[in-house]
Amino acid sequence: MATLQRRTNGGWELQFRDEHHRKQTITLSGRKYKERIALQLKDVVEVLVNKRVNNDPRQDPTVKTWVENAPPEIQRKLTRLGLYNLPLKRTVKELWDTFLQRHPDMHEPTRKIYTESQVRFFLFFKPTEQIGTLTQERMKEWKAFLLGCGKYAEATVAGTITKTKAVFNWAKSQKWLTISPLDGVGPGSFRNEANDRFITQVEYRKLLDACRCQEWRVIITLARIGGLHPNEIKTLRWSDINESTGRFRVFNAKMRQSKKLFERDVPLFPEVTEELDKLRLGNEDKEFVINRSPHSWHAQFGRIAKRAGVDEIPRPFDNMRASRATEVCNEYDAKKESVWLGHSEKTAMRYYLMVTDEDYAIAAGKQTKE
Repeated sequence: MATLQRRTNGGWELQFRDEHHRKQTITLSGRKYKERIALQLKDVVEVLVNKRVNNDPRQDPTVKTWVENAPPEIQRKLTRLGLYNLPLKRTVKELWDTFLQRHPDMHEPTRKIYTESQVRFFLFFKPTEQIGTLTQERMKEWKAFLLGCGKYAEATVAGTITKTKAVFNWAKSQKWLTISPLDGVGPGSFRNEANDRFITQVEYRKLLDACRCQEWRVIITLARIGGLHPNEIKTLRWSDINESTGRFRVFNAKMRQSKKLFERDVPLFPEVTEELDKLRLGNEDKEFVINRSPHSWHAQFGRIAKRAGVDEIPRPFDNMRASRATEVCNEYDAKKESVWLGHSEKTAMRYYLMVTDEDYAIAAGKQTKE
């Protein structure tokens, strides 16, 4: 049985023992709750505890109606004590803000993608909307809005939907929601083939020749031949290079949650060894192979490409990595490409592997495969 008593401040205190015989207390602060509400809460708690003690999953219609119409403070208290599985009335602004606050160690580029997705979310939804009122239909309307506004490519919309799904799935894990309104809403294609650009070996050599320092030759070689992301290039240490095994160790901070993807061994391809050996001279005392900030790499690469006389390369580091992924898959196999470049075969197919002009020429019998 639950006991109810008036507090000195005018509020109410309800005490009871849960199904594990632990003493629990619900306080109703101040004078805003009349005795009628407190007594009704006492009756509801007794019913809910009795059902848990008897392992009775059936809902009492009267209790269900009372809880769902109760003040939010009471709903939160019942939910937090595990007496009732009622999603709390949170706003979408509170959801996004809390999600980002609860993930302080998120890799900065990933955080940027989430905040950009947040901006696109609020182009359509009001910050004060409650998460429990959102429906799958509204989410489909939002997706259609992003695709139809003329600002975003399909791949950008797909990434936005995926990140937003992760936020709502987190809300489910926190018991803020029982189901996500994005369940069943497909993200669409993640690939914008208009930005795919295979960088040939001839162009790679031209890019190297246009570099004015050895450090930039190594950056381009690690991207185009090693298949590394810029953040992986920036964190590569001389101690990660093992010439005796013909490998070098690569770390991807974005994948720290996965031991398999966080670190991997990449072959010391001859082109990589050649450029690293040239840079090592005079840099033996340095910890990192590359010692320049990556923030201006794209702009500097554009200047190098212009000097090299190479046609425009959109997303240069993505396309250098994709070009190498395609070569490795063709020359070795999909398994080795997956292990060496650090992603699943499904990811390779979705984001990286390309059909080249050479593939068409070989298929047409105009060129033989080397």
